[in-house]
Amino acid sequence: MPEFDVVELGPANHPEVGETAPDFTRPLVNDEFWEDASLSDVTADGPTLLVFHSMDGAFPATYVWNELRERAWDDDRDLRIVGLSISTPYEHKTLVEERGMDYRLFSDPANEVAEEYGISHDLDGMAGISEPRPAVFLLDEDRTIEFAWVATEWPEFPDYDEIERAIEER
Repeated sequence: MPEFDVVELGPANHPEVGETAPDFTRPLVNDEFWEDASLSDVTADGPTLLVFHSMDGAFPATYVWNELRERAWDDDRDLRIVGLSISTPYEHKTLVEERGMDYRLFSDPANEVAEEYGISHDLDGMAGISEPRPAVFLLDEDRTIEFAWVATEWPEFPDYDEIERAIEER
């Protein structure tokens, strides 16, 4: 038996394949600093995998970023991988350093981006606190969605082989 409850997240009203992903501007954090950047700034440099994850320090975030780091899809492909959660820039900087990640993470403590993407969910037992449900969007240079996966329960993880096929097919 798991030491946590599996939570059904219900339906999401997220953007679908073929639609344009909403643009946003938030602090974008790496291991050295952060600065405000827009999603369109990132995608302008080429295809981008946008990964919504739980707050830093939660086991799902650690698991997702360890898996992405091990698969290293961006090492031999024209692909940027960026994350987004409600964690602060300080928390993101710590996660990036502790995990030895070369990825940048958007900080959205008010969870407004997840609201705009239709993937926000309230955290059980935390009045007024929400975070994005786990989600992955593969975007082209114009932010057109080429692949979308959104969790239907918590915790749930994407099929990484399916994401890899989508990356390879582009």
